[in-house]
Parts: sequence; C-alpha cells; structure tokens
Amino acid sequence: MDNLRWISTFLEAQAAELGAAQNTRLAYARDLRDFSDWADGKAIGFAAIQRADIESYLVDCDAQGLAMATRARRLSAIKQLYRFAFEEGWRTENPAIQIKGPGRARRLPKTLDVIEVDRLLDAARSTGRTQSDRLRNTCLMELLYATGMRVSELVGLPVAAARGDPRMLLVMGKGGKERMVPLSPPARAALAAWLKDRDTTEDTRRAKGLASSRFLFPSHGKAGHLTRHRFYTLIKELAVAGGVSPDKVTPHTLRHAFATHLLANGADLRAIQTLLGHADIATTEIYTHVLDERLRELVLGNHPLSRDLKRSG
Repeated sequence: MDNLRWISTFLEAQAAELGAAQNTRLAYARDLRDFSDWADGKAIGFAAIQRADIESYLVDCDAQGLAMATRARRLSAIKQLYRFAFEEGWRTENPAIQIKGPGRARRLPKTLDVIEVDRLLDAARSTGRTQSDRLRNTCLMELLYATGMRVSELVGLPVAAARGDPRMLLVMGKGGKERMVPLSPPARAALAAWLKDRDTTEDTRRAKGLASSRFLFPSHGKAGHLTRHRFYTLIKELAVAGGVSPDKVTPHTLRHAFATHLLANGADLRAIQTLLGHADIATTEIYTHVLDERLRELVLGNHPLSRDLKRSG
C-alpha cells in the first residue's frame, strides 16, 4: 500500500472501531498527510520508515519553527498510525514506539470573570436580527455556561434531548461517551423559550413539504445544524456587544469559566471531571492552578503591602 492508503485505512478504523470524532480524524489526517509529504520527498514509504527517519522528520518540524504542541501532536499521530500498522501485521515492529516527544508547554487556560459572563449572557438576549435569533443566542449561551459542554457537543445536540423540560441533558462526548449534565433554572427557561420558537418554525417548514430537523439548533447547511465556525463568530459578536474583549472570548473560555467558577464555589474536582467529560482527572486539575493564579493576582493587586512595594519600586 502507498502512504495515502495507509492513512485512509487507519482513519476508517479510528471511526469504526474507536468511534473517533470527525474533528479528531481530520486532525490525524492533516498531521499524517504532512508526514507523508515529507516521506515522499525522501522517497521513503511508510512500510520502510525507521526510527531515525521519524526523528529526522521531527527535527525538520523543529527547524520550521513549529510550536512544541504541534510537534507533539504530529508525533502522537505517527505513533497511533504505527501502533495500528503493527497490530494489523503491516509491520513486524513499531519504529515510533521508543521515540519521546518534545512534551507540551503547560499553559493555564484563559477564563472569564463572573461579571464578564453576565455581560455575554445579557448581550445574547438583545443581539440578533429577529426575536428568533435572540432566543437562539440566549439558549446557546445559557446552555454553554450552565453545562460546560464542548462547542461541538452543544451545536450537535439532538432536539430529542431537550424535550419534556429536562433537568439534565444527555450529551454525547468524545469517543461516543455519554454523560449527563444538569441544567440551571435560567438555562431551562432559555431552552423552553427557544424550543417553542424552534418548533413553530419547523411546523411551518413541514407545512411547506420540507423535512424537519433532528437538531436543537437547525441550519440549512450541509451539517444540518449550527456549525462550530458560525458559533465562534457569534460569540465574538456577543463579546463586542457586551463590552468584553473579543480576544478573551471563545466557546472554550466559557467551558473554562464553567469549571473555574464551580471550583471557586466549592465544587468537588471529581464532580467537575464528570461534568466536563474528562477521561483523566489530571486534565481537570489544571483548574486548581487557574484558581491559584487568579487568587495570587488578586492578592498582588489589592493587598496594601503589595501596593506599597509597587510604589517603592
């Protein structure tokens, strides 16, 4: 098999056997395609690649100035590919198994203050060309902050999950793993209002002979639901409308705010892990560092001794 056939077979297996999400498969495809292009330039097929070749590729990535996280991700994709190749019998050994990656710089996630979240929620209630748009925007933001869902989980919610004024939502997470997330009273109210408006629109579409959508946030695009890209643009618009710096606001910062605010108010780390859908609690523990850093900044910015030191400096 040529290199591209290796990649396509590997990706098909990821989807069929492990339930890998489309975004995960696309990331693997991009990274492995780059590795394939490099190997083609060296006239080496994946079947003949050796450990030294992979290490040489990583050196080239470093020379290009690629970030540490990018290099670590590409090596991870190569490791996954060759583990699969070994299990399938395409290779009698795994040339990537002993290669250590560059690691990842541990950066604290950006988050938002409670007042900034309130401004975004207020902006959602008043931003939109129509009342329907405003109801949808409010529902999106209330659900995101109330549950800490990933944006792909939010925009892909089936409408069936929202029926019956639920106090909990069933969310399909990474790798097809399901979890339950509770809804706050404001989120439930926003959901009920949007659902009523959405169903009226869908009834009109059915009366015209058009198919109804199975998604909570329908769209006429190929995906059938509001896309991640459109929601990313929308949340930037809400940031501007709410007087919050757009540079600080992404769908993921709302997820970070959800976790950080829960932790600050005494929530158990294990419970937050479950709500976020983290497989490893070590991923959730980053929020303890976020909280520590914010407390440190609070003390340095407001303690009288800190102010005295700044003036004397």
